[in-house]
Parts: sequence; C-alpha cells; structure tokens
Amino acid sequence: MQGKRILLGVTGGIAAYKSPDLVRRLRERGAEVQVVMTPAAAEFITALTFQAVSGKPVRTSLWDTEAEAAMGHIELARWADLIIVAPATADFLARLASGQANDLLTTLCLATTAPVAVAPAMNHVMWSNPATQANVATLEQRRVLIFGPAAGDQACGEVGEGRMLEPLELVVRIDAALTPTGPLSGKRVLITAGPTRERIDPVRFISNRSSGKMGFAVAQAARNAGAEVVLVSGPVSLPTPAGIRRIDCESCADMLKAVQREVGQADIFISTAAVADYRPARPADQKIKKASDRLDLEMERTTDILATVAASAERPPLVVGFAAETESVEQNARTKLLKKNLDMIAANEVGDDKAFECEDNHLIVLSRTARHDLGHASKAALAERLIALIAEAIKERASTAQRNGATAIA
Repeated sequence: MQGKRILLGVTGGIAAYKSPDLVRRLRERGAEVQVVMTPAAAEFITALTFQAVSGKPVRTSLWDTEAEAAMGHIELARWADLIIVAPATADFLARLASGQANDLLTTLCLATTAPVAVAPAMNHVMWSNPATQANVATLEQRRVLIFGPAAGDQACGEVGEGRMLEPLELVVRIDAALTPTGPLSGKRVLITAGPTRERIDPVRFISNRSSGKMGFAVAQAARNAGAEVVLVSGPVSLPTPAGIRRIDCESCADMLKAVQREVGQADIFISTAAVADYRPARPADQKIKKASDRLDLEMERTTDILATVAASAERPPLVVGFAAETESVEQNARTKLLKKNLDMIAANEVGDDKAFECEDNHLIVLSRTARHDLGHASKAALAERLIALIAEAIKERASTAQRNGATAIA
C-alpha cells in the first residue's frame, strides 16, 4: 500500500469513532489519507481529530470557496487511488445508489474513476430492510465494493448484522482492492474501444454505430483479472470502469497517436475499436452550405491501427483483434487474422439487430490453431470468457519460453 492515495469518507454513524484508527492503520502501511466528512459525521467526531491523525486538513463542504476556486472536488476525485466510505450509513448508501451529488462526498464518488468501497454500519433492522438491500444490490451491480457489515453487539443495545468491520479488517480489504490478483496480474493491457469520427467540416463527421460497450466490458474484465489497463476510447457515452486509465480521442489519427505512445509498455494489445477505414481527403475549414443538389466527397484510407501495431518493432507479445462482419463471419475473420499477423481474433456478426447498441453479443474466437465459440451472452460475460482465453494464451507462451530456455541451457 506504500504510496497509495486513499480518500476516506466519513458519514454520520456512531461507528465514526473507529475511523481515526482506520486512518492511522492506513498510514502505518505507507498510504496517504485524505478525509472527507459529511455534516452529520461532525455530530459524532471532530474534523480536528482526523486532521491530527491524517496530517491533512479535512474537507467537509462542496461550497468551500477557497478549495473550489480550482474545482477542488474534481481534483480530489482524480487524486484518489481508492475511495472508502467508513462508516457508510443507510442514508449514504441510498443517496449513492440513486446517483445523488448533494454534498462533497457523494459528488466525489460520482466524479472519480477510482474504485469506490463502502463499509456499511447501521442497526440490523435497517440493514435487512428491503430498501437498503436493494440499494446495496444496485451498488454491487455498479461494481462498488461492499466491505461488510459484521454481526454482533450494536450501539443501540441490540444484536445482529450491521456493525462496521474493524479497522484492521478494512485495511486488508483495501489492500486487496488496490492490488487485484488474477491470471493477468503484473501484465499491462492496452485496449482500444468505440468508434472514431472523421471530420467533413467543423460541424459534420463520418462515423459508425459502435457504442464502445464491448470494449469497455473487455477493459473491465482485464482489470478484474489483475491487469493494469489503459483504455483508448473514441467518443462514447460510457463511464470509465473503476481502476482504469482512460485516454479519449476522436479521429483515427488521434487514436493512432495515443496507441503509439502507450504500446511500447504493453504486454497485450486488444483492438475492439471500430476505426473508420476512410476519411474525407480534404475536410472543409468552414461549414459546407447547401449550394447544390449533390455533394461529392473524395475519401482516402486511414491508417490501419491494428495492422500497424502488429507489424511494429514495439509489437506486444500478444495482439488481439476484433472482426465485425455482416457475412462470412469466420472466413473474413480468419483472413484478417492471417493478413494482419494477429495472435487471436474475436469475430461477431453485426447488423441492424445484432451487436450494435445492444447489451449482448455472440463471439467466436480464432487463433492460428484453435477455434472457441463463446456463445451468445451479455457483453460483460463474453468479455470475461475472452480474457480467460487471453490469460491462458499468455500462460502457454510463458511455459513454452521456459521450456525452450531450459532446453537451450541443457
């Protein structure tokens, strides 16, 4: 946890008395801690206590004119490697689940791309209430980490589930969240997603129907498998998956530049982006007026980003492409696999009612020696299956390299 930046949110519950100890335990492990308190939290414990144990001024208000002069809430949201709300009251869980941003803490949780965790603390009847359980289920679906609660004696004198986890247990959970383990642990994955837009004039462009959902699901699955993920995205209306660094771009040329800056450090490159094959050769500097019944556009080829990466001196050990086809899906995908010298390709059929802007898809994954039909499922489920195949391919390559090395030494 050395050097990690933790934003600790404290809400108005009696368990707030444990939170200063959580700050102390995190700092003992080398973390930097910034505390944000809700007004209700200040009814239980003072900001001065947290300032003393964290070594930082406590933030309490979205309307702090000095801090917000430079959009301090956005700066804080970007600063954190992880946000943990401990204790998280029933009221806070409800507000977070409904997407409210009516105080500094909820605003930070909405504005961050870092993982968000909550440590619920409340009366056991409140915890078991269907409304609270529905809110928790919503948060889990959005990949908010739920730490606890524990069962036992409560401040109200009753016994049941609803106690906030002890600080040492929370430290273990936080450490695990910051250092995800899995088959891609220690690997760096570079992923492209979404469409590109190729300019016709300052107000018009040529693009395609890609929503970016498949690529974003693959990015999340790679992160879940323990990888460090960089996501290069075209213009889409999707939130950044937690724990992933995102680079936004618009045109093919923009995406190519971003990929070339990052690919040298990647172990795996996955190209899910629907990059435009052609662009207007001479985009207009001013808006084109309706001067005639026809408008002829001269088009030119864009650079093939996937083929460029696969042929480059900085080619990652594993290069994976996607093939969106309307006919002869497998045949066209295998041609692309061989022509572009890819290690693996995921093929799917697209059309008016297939893949585009849908929550599900059907993938067939081809390599030089194998074929895997991943079936029809949600894009999230297919992404998990694809990443499992990629992890297995990486493992096999490592084993082969090890055997070859041993043979050479012998």
